[in-house]
Amino acid sequence: MDNKRKLPYIGMRIVKSAVGVFLCFVIYILRGEQGIPFYSALAVLWCIQNYTKNTFSNAFQRTVGTIIGALYGLIFLTCSMYVVDLQGTIWHYVVLSVMIVPVIRTAVFFHKKNAAYFSCVVFLSIAVNHVGDENSYLFVWNRTLDTMIGILLGLIINSVHIRRTRRTDTLFVADLDNVWKATGEQLTAYSRISIKNLLEDGMNLTFMTFHTPAAYLDRMSDVHPSLPIIAMDGAVLYDVNENAFRKSYIISADKACGIETFFRERGFHVFSNVIIDDVLIIYYEVLKNDAEKKIYEELHKSPYRNYLNRPRPESYPVVYFMVIDETEKIQSLCDALRETGAFDRFKILCYASDDYPGYSYIKLYNKNASVEKMLYYLEEMSGLDHTVTVGDNQSRYRVRHAEQDSTQIVRRLNRLYYW
Repeated sequence: MDNKRKLPYIGMRIVKSAVGVFLCFVIYILRGEQGIPFYSALAVLWCIQNYTKNTFSNAFQRTVGTIIGALYGLIFLTCSMYVVDLQGTIWHYVVLSVMIVPVIRTAVFFHKKNAAYFSCVVFLSIAVNHVGDENSYLFVWNRTLDTMIGILLGLIINSVHIRRTRRTDTLFVADLDNVWKATGEQLTAYSRISIKNLLEDGMNLTFMTFHTPAAYLDRMSDVHPSLPIIAMDGAVLYDVNENAFRKSYIISADKACGIETFFRERGFHVFSNVIIDDVLIIYYEVLKNDAEKKIYEELHKSPYRNYLNRPRPESYPVVYFMVIDETEKIQSLCDALRETGAFDRFKILCYASDDYPGYSYIKLYNKNASVEKMLYYLEEMSGLDHTVTVGDNQSRYRVRHAEQDSTQIVRRLNRLYYW
């Protein structure tokens, strides 16, 4: 049973599409079966989108494309009827093909490149199938009207929202780290679309991650919450829209120098993460083991990460240090840190790597760096009275609702937000 594939979730866009097509046929019947409902159905399917703002954009593109195509189709029909009739000759198809050029150029002239395809479809449907018809002008009118009916229906249907009470006084925070790990760092299409729709509908939603803001941007670059995200296990608040760090807990430059010296004297290489003018810089030197080299090779290509192969300037404070090495060595290093009392002065995490078997990490932060503190800071910053955290890792965060995958997380968010 576990190996059986789950049936895909039927979302609201699918339901709206089916309703839109049905209404096209209803209007066709009410019009006395005038026109061709096929074109209305195509238009309504094109206009019903995942996001309301896309509906208006697509509707406008389709409208412009229809008008351009219909006008050129009308010109072609008129020339065939009153100037010269080339039907049955190769010249008919030569002229027909040449007409595609001005059709496309007209769409480009009006800065509607995306409408060019629809212009050509409308033009060809008129010029190829209806030259010589007794009521060819009537077809042009009905072809245009059918499309406009579909566009109007698409706009109306996609704008309809069931009125529900929304929890606008609540801060929602989602933890998706385990989802990204389990799914190859990708959310389901349903989850991504639903999250965007919740944000568009005014949900005070943000995200928290154990990793850097770059890790979030690599996976969710198209999702822009209005509130800063909590990153680096509570070390920073990062504003995705402004590309700015709103708050950070740092290790002073003097203490950072002492930590780096401690690691180097024991033969370890350290990645030092520094914020300079809202840019996260990762200083590194000679990479000593395979895990370090693989991490660098995999991550330095990202446009959101900035690696510098040089020692950290001594005057720069640090957000956090990262060391990765063979597990036995890391355990010994953790013991050495514990003996110095560093665990009382800093926040230190020691854990095995899931991606590099046989290796473990040490991550060292400011003592105050925590998701809890950042949650309270976000509450004060946003003026919201309540906080609800949803995620897949109860052991790490103050998660009040634990779910196993992104679809479950999104459905939980929907149930919590609308009530």
